[in-house]
Amino acid sequence: MFTALLLTQEDKRTVARFERMEREQLPPGDVTVRIEYSSLNFKDALAVTGRGAIVKKWPLVPGIDLAGVVQDSADPAWKPGDRVVVNGWGLGETHWGGFSQYARLAGGWLLRLPEAYSTRQAMAVGTAGYTAALCVMALRKHGLRPGDGEVLVTGATGGVGSVAVTLLAGLGYTVTASTGRPHEAAYLKALGAQHIIDRAELSSPGKPLQSERWAGVIDTAGSHTLANACAATRWNGAVAACGLAQGGDFPATVMPFILRGITLYGINCVFVDNAKRAEAWQLLAGHLGADKLERMTQEIGLSEVIEKSVDLLEGRLRGRTVVDVNR
Repeated sequence: MFTALLLTQEDKRTVARFERMEREQLPPGDVTVRIEYSSLNFKDALAVTGRGAIVKKWPLVPGIDLAGVVQDSADPAWKPGDRVVVNGWGLGETHWGGFSQYARLAGGWLLRLPEAYSTRQAMAVGTAGYTAALCVMALRKHGLRPGDGEVLVTGATGGVGSVAVTLLAGLGYTVTASTGRPHEAAYLKALGAQHIIDRAELSSPGKPLQSERWAGVIDTAGSHTLANACAATRWNGAVAACGLAQGGDFPATVMPFILRGITLYGINCVFVDNAKRAEAWQLLAGHLGADKLERMTQEIGLSEVIEKSVDLLEGRLRGRTVVDVNR
């Protein structure tokens, strides 16, 4: 038997309970993974608390990513003992995810864990870090180079933001971190941010075209923050949008795009081919070491996930939250 956090729907209300289960209860899949660590993300917190329409199939084990060891496999690409990481593919939304001690998955969803990382460190990276890497890859592919100017990261104390700041700084970029938590300035500077601005500078309606400042942007907020970031991006600059912490709207004009030729990249981390996933993980392994990861990471047990989901949504957590599913 094993323990999992199971979400059910009762009277249109989400109910989260810890359940003891048999492995036979796991959904179909080619590979069974013994999970060692997961992580708590914004989407997970919405699912667990029922504050967002994340869950598409009931009942469901939440947790959009996991890292562990292959227990058994019907897929010849994997054998018992292989260390793997899984992000996206509908985990925690349409398929049982990482807040469990076991998962049964499609073999094509698994990625071999980089040698540089333990399973715990892989979840300190998690979907948030992998998403940040995809954003950085988009900016680099666009042609953004260190020395080109300031790169803005919004929501910088969050999971995606913290990794983005660290990764960009490690690659030699000049990083400006936007946050609503001014008391976290020392934390952000320790991650590599050279400048800190208050998110209030970006979160209200602004002019459709503003003074050119940003060579590139990684935005986790959406809404007015994204619109203002685009409005202040320099000629031929690039913006990578990956979140909607402020909102899903985009109250902007076409002016930054047609007068300054900026490019807006939409980053979806859920359905990305494994070659691009491997590239993102190799970028992380090469530029996001254990010491930097530890600065932004706290660890909780599976038994704390419900409580900490509320803390995350209320803005009481920063950086990355690793979940030890065996306690």
